[in-house]
Amino acid sequence: QVQLVESGGGLVQPGGSLRLSCVASGRIFSINVMGWYRQAPGKQRELVASITSTGYTNYADSVKGRFTISRDNAKNTVYLQMNSLKPEDTAVYYCKVDLLTVNVWGKGTLVTVSA
Repeated sequence: QVQLVESGGGLVQPGGSLRLSCVASGRIFSINVMGWYRQAPGKQRELVASITSTGYTNYADSVKGRFTISRDNAKNTVYLQMNSLKPEDTAVYYCKVDLLTVNVWGKGTLVTVSA
């Protein structure tokens, strides 16, 4: 079984920064794509950013230039550096990993951007 644990969420003022981390543990042979999703109240879950095992990245238009995804394959960890945060970035952020045979989701970490 594989488990994901996210951390780094919290309350931040507009214009501030946060760094999210997600560590995968358990019976892991290979991780393909690692990604961050978010779900705001009353809205559907959406992709924020993803990164392949070779480092190819993909971002939602709303976060391009502000957020940066990275991963440490040796630590089975994915990060999301979030800068210039806006109130509309407020959401629960979920980590997802693609293990080729199954996708695994974390339980989420809350990010609140408010003055």
